[in-house]
Amino acid sequence: MNITKGTISDKAASTAALSASSRILIVTAVDAEKDAILRGLGDHAAAQFDVIAAGVGPASAAAGTAAALAFASAAARELAHGKAAPEELDAAQGTAASSGPGPVAGTGARSSAYGLVISAGIGGGFPGRADVGSLVVADAMVAADLGSQTPDGFLSVDELGFGSSRVAADAVLAARLRHELQRAGLAVSGGTAVTVSTATGTAQTAAELLRRVPDAAAEGMEGFGVATAAQQFGLPVLELRGISNAVGPRDRDAWRIKDALDALQAASSILREVITS
Repeated sequence: MNITKGTISDKAASTAALSASSRILIVTAVDAEKDAILRGLGDHAAAQFDVIAAGVGPASAAAGTAAALAFASAAARELAHGKAAPEELDAAQGTAASSGPGPVAGTGARSSAYGLVISAGIGGGFPGRADVGSLVVADAMVAADLGSQTPDGFLSVDELGFGSSRVAADAVLAARLRHELQRAGLAVSGGTAVTVSTATGTAQTAAELLRRVPDAAAEGMEGFGVATAAQQFGLPVLELRGISNAVGPRDRDAWRIKDALDALQAASSILREVITS
């Protein structure tokens, strides 16, 4: 049984029109990805977007996302109940940002709660589905290695009855973003983004991932963690990947990290108009 057909996550409401006051949280793994996105957003970055580098892997991604969302929720409650003025919340945010390294530092959450969370970064593309240098806007995020090995093969957490390894992306926004990226002349694919804790480095592992997730298009290490945190806060989520390498045998000489970051920057330059229109 493959793990692309989860049940609990397909109920996410569409955010066809986000509130003008809703901020959008973009979560990357590392600063290079964060910087590419900020370059793409340009002067619009501070207006509605907060971009953080939460760390590598699903655990860091989930923890960093949850921390940023919790801070924003608390700030919004304080403001709504008149317990703090916007400038006081800004000062509190500045204190958090200067207190040391960590995912909350520099979130810029201020006084508005978030309306959307985006996991973004570079990653692997499955050959024939997402070419190196292209983009993937995922339809769903799947924790492809969350489960158990058995004598008969891998069983997903879904098959074990311990929950779901799948979170659906916001279908309307994902489709709209892919459409606008294509209109801008960028190569972009849909499909599932698989999240793993160990990046694929062999043809055998790539084939096994496709057996588990037949519509897999991209591989990353953070998407499901970000999506799980967003889901806990009742927020819609997207995953955007710039493809730096083919999923399969590890070949560092063939990686095109700059091209993937450039694609991520180009996509980010279109993001504001798509998400907030």
